[in-house]
Amino acid sequence: MAKRAGLLRRIGRFALWTSLGLAVAALSVVLALRWLNPPTTAFMLGSRLGALFAGEHDYATRYQWVDLEQISPQAALAVIAAEDQQFPFHGGFDFKSIREAVRHNAAGRHVHGASTISQQVAKNLFLWSGRSYVRKGLEAGLTLLIEWCWPKERILEIYLNIAEFGRGIYGVQAAAAHFFHKDARHLNRADSALLAAVLPNPRRYRVEAPSRAVLAHRDWIARQMADLGGTSYLERVEADTDRHP
Repeated sequence: MAKRAGLLRRIGRFALWTSLGLAVAALSVVLALRWLNPPTTAFMLGSRLGALFAGEHDYATRYQWVDLEQISPQAALAVIAAEDQQFPFHGGFDFKSIREAVRHNAAGRHVHGASTISQQVAKNLFLWSGRSYVRKGLEAGLTLLIEWCWPKERILEIYLNIAEFGRGIYGVQAAAAHFFHKDARHLNRADSALLAAVLPNPRRYRVEAPSRAVLAHRDWIARQMADLGGTSYLERVEADTDRHP
């Protein structure tokens, strides 16, 4: 019994120190990314490996970082209108949307998510695809770290640069160049709303050949952009950034 107790204590200490080490490492990486631009993401790497194992030799990753000042405010507003209208106000989780999603899914309709922009950044930057309690737990912890360490403008900037808009197409600069033959700074409201309309599933919904459902979603996003007050809504994101240490 004494040997077993000693072994359990050693295992417990090892697990504790391992957890602390991982937490410090995660904090260090998240802090560094407040100022350093990510050269890639876990999602990009996973997609590249998936294509490699599937023998998709034509797969290519298109990813070009641009600072937030080089991105059209219409594109920034469009992703907020489409994905997370409470983005300037929440601390990483939109509990009202979560409750609504739970009721929606319990009613037996199509599964409806409630991930905020902050959660999507955490997932795409650091984690793997799929659904599990372990991944959701890690996502929640990373989301809190991101919200604590980064101002809202930085979260939005990274999201706009790493979101997938098509097969192998990451970020608004790559999407603007591929689909519209222009830079991200020149995206207008219609372009931006169309890009945001495919975000729920860019492998299924296509910018270059939008279905009627995508076009209807684009029009809804455009109306939401107007209802939010246009690009002046982004001042709320700037206000949070000014308050952030």
